[in-house]
Amino acid sequence: MAGLKLAGIKKAYGEVQTLHGIDLHIEDGEFVVFVGPSGCGKSTLLRVICGLEEISAGDLYIGPTRMNDVPPADRGIAMVFQSYALYPHMSVYDNMAFGLKLAGAGKFAIRDAVMRAAQILRIESLLERKPKELSGGQRQRVAIGRAIVRKPDVFLFDEPLSNLDASLRVQMRIELANLHRELRTTMIYVTHDQVEAMTLADRIVVLNAGRVEQVGSPLDLYHRPDNLFVAGFLGSPTMNFIAGTVHGSEDDRLTVATASQAVLHTDAPARLAPGTPVTIGVRPEHVCLCDAGEGIPARVHAVERLGDISYVYLHADASDEALVVRADPEREYAIGQHLHLKATPARLHVFDENGMACRHA
Repeated sequence: MAGLKLAGIKKAYGEVQTLHGIDLHIEDGEFVVFVGPSGCGKSTLLRVICGLEEISAGDLYIGPTRMNDVPPADRGIAMVFQSYALYPHMSVYDNMAFGLKLAGAGKFAIRDAVMRAAQILRIESLLERKPKELSGGQRQRVAIGRAIVRKPDVFLFDEPLSNLDASLRVQMRIELANLHRELRTTMIYVTHDQVEAMTLADRIVVLNAGRVEQVGSPLDLYHRPDNLFVAGFLGSPTMNFIAGTVHGSEDDRLTVATASQAVLHTDAPARLAPGTPVTIGVRPEHVCLCDAGEGIPARVHAVERLGDISYVYLHADASDEALVVRADPEREYAIGQHLHLKATPARLHVFDENGMACRHA
């Protein structure tokens, strides 16, 4: 096993810069997930790590060894792609054994490695089948098993579950988490799925336009986003954003006025002058709906009932900002109904004009 160090990693295709100086340290045995919108550079960064893309500038270390000029086959890495890439004419056993055979491993060593991987993934009964006889989830297990038999220092996963249906993705997430606990090997996982990132990662790396926006544990990023991008990217439904201006301060905490003239009390430190534009952020589960009183007046636009919870979509009266609230599933809400949104100060995030979070250190 090995950790990774990325120091000032840049990648350019001609004059087009796609990675802008990535600095990142991944601990030995850590499960790290790269997330970000399409085109943010997460798959490019993964390909740089495995050697499929040449580094334009910076240094990559796996363990103590600088890997910039080391061929992919010699980096101690195994990669699992979005497509299973199984040989259709080979059995499951032969697909899993193929890499070891190319490396010149002995017959008994190959058999031991394949059987161990099959036991870990619970696919012993599938070893004689061909890929066409397998379900999508079974094929993905075989692809992962092919990586396991190589006993790599680092596993790389490039959106491996995106071709599976919803129920299989849930099952495979659990199996991947169990696999990591058993192998304790460094794993780097690329996904656009926030649920995968939140449930699998020890740490999440949020990428945007080839730059790292924030690195941290899933709950740290969810509850303490550094900026508007991270706040808006993590969470489903997304965080609500409300434009406002600094009204003043109270007990050294900012108060913010919204377009509806509602004054919101926050826990943000009073570091901004009155009249400064800010953005208030609040998660859908941290807002309550009231028929009248203080808060932001809004009207119901749509209701999404999911059984155990309901999401109420609203438009703010004064600004027409789109808002969403996780609400009581037993209560009925009518389209066009007027309500007031309230939240406790501790649940409100304040972002300055540059989109950076205003909070206590």
